[in-house]
Amino acid sequence: MGQNFRKNLREELDYQGMTVKELAVKSLVAKGALDSYLGKQASMPPADAAVRIAAALGVTVEYLIKGEENHQDKPLPFFNPRKRLILRIFDELDLKDQKLALDFVKLLKKNRDEGQG
Repeated sequence: MGQNFRKNLREELDYQGMTVKELAVKSLVAKGALDSYLGKQASMPPADAAVRIAAALGVTVEYLIKGEENHQDKPLPFFNPRKRLILRIFDELDLKDQKLALDFVKLLKKNRDEGQG
């Protein structure tokens, strides 16, 4: 479980462009403790630290532990870092390039669907 937390925490820091030092300040969790959660041993933080880390990153503890959210009361949000990166890049494109990107994705899907049939 510690490995999942480490991987998800690292991905979230990378996605947000946040350093461990910045997270330490924002979450009030010591940088040394954060380093231990991100290290090879991947220790798990105590619950109160996990809550502060998640809050500082704007995600849930469940996301940091499991890599997914509980979707019972929400539409399907895009918490997967790759999906969020794609959306962030897409939002930075002008309308012409957004249409081109969407057409490309539709073509990829069509080719995949035809290959499965």
